[in-house]
Amino acid sequence: MVLYGEDRITPAKKVAMAFSELILNRYTKDSLDIIAFGNEAWKVAIEDLPYLKAGPYHTNTEQALQLARHMLHLRSNANKQIFMITDGKPSCIIENGEIYKNSYELDRKIINKVLDEAVKCRREDIDITIFMIAREPYLQNFVRELTKTNKGRAYFASLDKLGEYIFEDYIQNRKRRVQ
Repeated sequence: MVLYGEDRITPAKKVAMAFSELILNRYTKDSLDIIAFGNEAWKVAIEDLPYLKAGPYHTNTEQALQLARHMLHLRSNANKQIFMITDGKPSCIIENGEIYKNSYELDRKIINKVLDEAVKCRREDIDITIFMIAREPYLQNFVRELTKTNKGRAYFASLDKLGEYIFEDYIQNRKRRVQ
């Protein structure tokens, strides 16, 4: 999550750590899995979050959503949600075992794969809430398209105000859905 020379991983990690703390201490019956994604998506242990680094990778948003959907499918929880912290630029997918990448522009082939995954999440009643930490209009347009496809929510925040949106959305959603 370094885009145009701007460090976006550090604020995203801080928010993810604080969000983890909120869930583990206040909503102890909830489950939390953290997925990082570069060329591929992988599960990250909470204790490893502070050491997560941005590398010379692309962004495989499709695989991150696939992995999250699969993990949620294995759970019996009624309220299934994905909270994604992103700069909004999917730049690779895995196709026939190979990485297909395009870091120069939004590639329609990559975007369509991400949108297909968002539709699968919607069909399985998995809400996607996106916390966008980039201000580039073309990236915001993509996030709007993704949100519309999933019928989810998107918040556009600066790097220093991101946490406020995440906590507010999580707590409001908990209050709405708890019966």
